[in-house]
Amino acid sequence: MELAYIPSPSTGVIHLGPIPLRGYAFCIILGVFVAVWYGNKRWIARGGTAGTVADIAVWAVPFGLVGGRLYHVITDYQLYFSEGQDWVDAFKIWEGGLGIWGAIAFGAVGAWIGCRRRGIPLPAYADAIAPGIVLAQAIGRWGNWFNQELYGKPTDLPWALKITASANREAGLYHPTFLYESLWCVGVAVLVVWADRRFRLGHGRAFALYVAAYCAGRAWIEYMRVDEAHHILGLRLNVWTAIIVFLLAVLYMVISARVRPGREEIVEPRAAAKDAAGSEGGAEDGSAKDADAKADGEASEAKASDAEDGSGEKTGDTESGDAVRDGAEGDAGKSGPSAEDVGHGAGNGAGSAAKG
Repeated sequence: MELAYIPSPSTGVIHLGPIPLRGYAFCIILGVFVAVWYGNKRWIARGGTAGTVADIAVWAVPFGLVGGRLYHVITDYQLYFSEGQDWVDAFKIWEGGLGIWGAIAFGAVGAWIGCRRRGIPLPAYADAIAPGIVLAQAIGRWGNWFNQELYGKPTDLPWALKITASANREAGLYHPTFLYESLWCVGVAVLVVWADRRFRLGHGRAFALYVAAYCAGRAWIEYMRVDEAHHILGLRLNVWTAIIVFLLAVLYMVISARVRPGREEIVEPRAAAKDAAGSEGGAEDGSAKDADAKADGEASEAKASDAEDGSGEKTGDTESGDAVRDGAEGDAGKSGPSAEDVGHGAGNGAGSAAKG
């Protein structure tokens, strides 16, 4: 009976015409894109401005790549500087070999530089991008699948990884440690997002939780691997690194929670000051408009009052004129004889004169 297994790709390079597209590099680039995209969403939700995460990533990503490669080359120097090896291969990053410990450490230095240039506290930025970073790790681990590297011990489990023979590896079925770590990273991202919403983590504690949770998983996954590595007291070097970094992350969370409880209210001071200035300017404009409207209203009321007073005066003058005319006519009627009376008087006088 043939066992089920996860196949490995026949090649880690896809040629798009004359351009080689390497699976390892593609996974790294895709992971960076996801980290910046999701980190930007979380940063805006915390009160930051769009684009800030990408601006700082311009510093953090190159530093992280250099740091990751340096850690790998230093801890596995025999692959590049021992007898029969070509030291130039140390620069061939597309062939695999990035140490997450060096990537995070140097990436933090780059992020610190970018944050200082923008006037942003590094812990707040780290909290925002923590889930995105671990999701980028989950995607980046599939680059190991393309290169058929960093697998675990032999196994007959249904999800075993089939490795083909080459100069540096033996064909067989092995634990897919790349898949274990990828799934673990997804779980860490979910944990950090949940804890951040539930407990409103701040001042770098969400990032510290990511580091501690990742180290817990990396320790047992690293223990399963069979690739060549340095050992200290029977444990692989990366296992010791995971234990030490785990303890430091937990210690930071405890001390930070006591010294600086709660979460930052303002994560991007310049943006907050700009918004405040805009709000004050809008309030002043509104007050000026209200004052103008009030003045216009008072002027309109004054004009209306004047119009009413003018109409009253004109009405009074008209009534007075009518009264004067009526009085004059009345007086004239009383003081002088009427036409009839004059006519009768004249007739009577004439009759008297005829008789005499």
